[in-house]
Amino acid sequence: MNYRSLTAQEIAQLEEQGCKATNWSEVEVAEAFDARYVRHTNFSGHNRLGVYGKEIELPGGIKIHSGIYHAMLHNCEVGNDAHLYNIHNYIANYHIGDNTCIENVNAILVDGKTTFGNGVRVPVMNEGGGREIPIFNELSASLAYILTLYRHRPKMIHALEQMIDAYAEAQASEVGYIGDNVRILNCGSIKNVKIGDFAELTGVSRLKNGTINSNEFAPVHLGSGVKCTDFIIASGVEIGDSTLVDKCFVGQGCIFDKHYSAGESLFFSNCQGMHGEACAIFAGPYTVTHHKSTLLIAGMFSFMNAGSGSNQSNHMYKLGPIHQGVAERGSKTTSDSYLLWPSKIGAFSLVMGRHTHHADTSDLPFSYLIENQSESYLVPGANLRTVGTIRDAQKWPKRDNRKDPHKLDQINFNLLSPYTVQKMWRGREVLNELVALSGENTEVFGYRNCKIRNTSLKHGLELYTIGIQKFLGNSLISRLEKSEWHTLEEVRKALQPDSEAGIGTWVDLAGLIAPRSEVSRLADDIEAGKLSLEAIQERLVAMHAHYYSYEWSWALEHLEQVWGCKVKDVTLEQIKRTIIEWQEAVVGLDRMVYNDARKEFDLNSQTGFGVDGDRSQAQADFEEVRGSFESNSFVKAVLEHIATKTALGDKVLEQLEQVQ
Repeated sequence: MNYRSLTAQEIAQLEEQGCKATNWSEVEVAEAFDARYVRHTNFSGHNRLGVYGKEIELPGGIKIHSGIYHAMLHNCEVGNDAHLYNIHNYIANYHIGDNTCIENVNAILVDGKTTFGNGVRVPVMNEGGGREIPIFNELSASLAYILTLYRHRPKMIHALEQMIDAYAEAQASEVGYIGDNVRILNCGSIKNVKIGDFAELTGVSRLKNGTINSNEFAPVHLGSGVKCTDFIIASGVEIGDSTLVDKCFVGQGCIFDKHYSAGESLFFSNCQGMHGEACAIFAGPYTVTHHKSTLLIAGMFSFMNAGSGSNQSNHMYKLGPIHQGVAERGSKTTSDSYLLWPSKIGAFSLVMGRHTHHADTSDLPFSYLIENQSESYLVPGANLRTVGTIRDAQKWPKRDNRKDPHKLDQINFNLLSPYTVQKMWRGREVLNELVALSGENTEVFGYRNCKIRNTSLKHGLELYTIGIQKFLGNSLISRLEKSEWHTLEEVRKALQPDSEAGIGTWVDLAGLIAPRSEVSRLADDIEAGKLSLEAIQERLVAMHAHYYSYEWSWALEHLEQVWGCKVKDVTLEQIKRTIIEWQEAVVGLDRMVYNDARKEFDLNSQTGFGVDGDRSQAQADFEEVRGSFESNSFVKAVLEHIATKTALGDKVLEQLEQVQ
């Protein structure tokens, strides 16, 4: 935009309208500037004003004209058709975009050079320090995972920190930015904050040293009483109702509300916090807590639902709070559950009661961890057969709140993957080792500060075997469906892996499931100085994109162990046997889930319905509210899944019968 000096006539008109300036020659305006729409405004420093020719419609249908009214501006540039009204103190050192509305605010200023929250160190997982993460606009969950937990590679950590510090320095400025189409209404103090396009700030109490990465696709909404300090807020975030955020990264699509308090923590895609408190946590995607009495502290979580009164503690304070814990993806805590750190909870496990013995169940996923008379009892694999686990896996993709086409986090939603199945594989080994050491007739086995009953151990072995068969069969059928084959040699050729990448241990990088070998290769390249921050993100995206290729390499490695031969020597009978076992596993698990779902519709579940009538009225009331078991959408989906997978297995088996 081209700017010019004010004319003598315009200066006279502005002064007549209650405007003042320390030096009118330092006030520049656009060519078509109309002085009628700047009133009762004081200018100091160098200011630039746009053209104010539009009306703005406020909620309720009220229309106001764009312009600047009752304000004090210092070193500011105000874009076209912006509306500034009733600025109680002043706006200093800001570029304000087009069509932006700022009303009834206390002060908006940049005070000296600032990086707008980029480069702030967050002491995640350990309040005493040691895992400080420098936050920045493009931080992803996977990169943060590496920064947090790969401290055994100090050279790589140092290289990453240098790159992030350089990025932060590139963001540094003495001038702030408020984007286009922003609404800032009835707010308090905003200091050293960069605000992206289409953001809406209503009734915010205080913002200091941060960036709000709002955009047209995914606006950010901040509401009444919100206070944020030393922060980065990603696109599509909603924060309201007196929520407190201090030294935090808040990822895409997160929702904080109802007086939530978050300090020194990282939150990634689609986390939700209501009422409770978080301190020094790594909250991977879909970490959710909705209760006043819930505290998450010094831990790592993802795909997690924290029940009312859930709590953890790190009681090692002689040298500072050094204890930390990990709840792997999909963990849940029931009401009033407690974990004493350090502990490590296996993937998709349910924690009930209070546990004070530093449990480590990471090799036994899909388990129940239950308190019984102050002892921690483990029920391996029990969560594989529950309706809640399946429903969770189905709902996460549907609840992806990210609207921004540029997604920072790479999220794999698969319930069964090499990451979880390798744990079930190891879980079978662990349970068999316990039997070998203590004997088959042992009533209660001891394992890593937990106890496992004999019956629970046997059921766990069965469930892990079913889960493994289901996953390996899924991978096998998916591979066969991708190509045509008519002979045994063509079948063997179709089953050859694309590469060796994927063999070995897998890891969950806070949502991104990948082979550890690929992550190690990435770390090597970072150490060697071969990659920029952009290139690192591209590699993480590529890992996610190649997941199914990597998955098949891992699955084939384990199928060969089941077959007892390499794929080049596999027989048709061995392949058929795997598919039949897959059919049995799928149907068996679905039947368990079906029966678990039926419990939601039994007579006990109807207690409290039809309160003034007999049993028939209770049932009628229940069905009006909940529906019948047979008509439930989830139940029908389970039955449909059984039929579909049975037909698919029969189809592939029939095709294999034709192989020459």
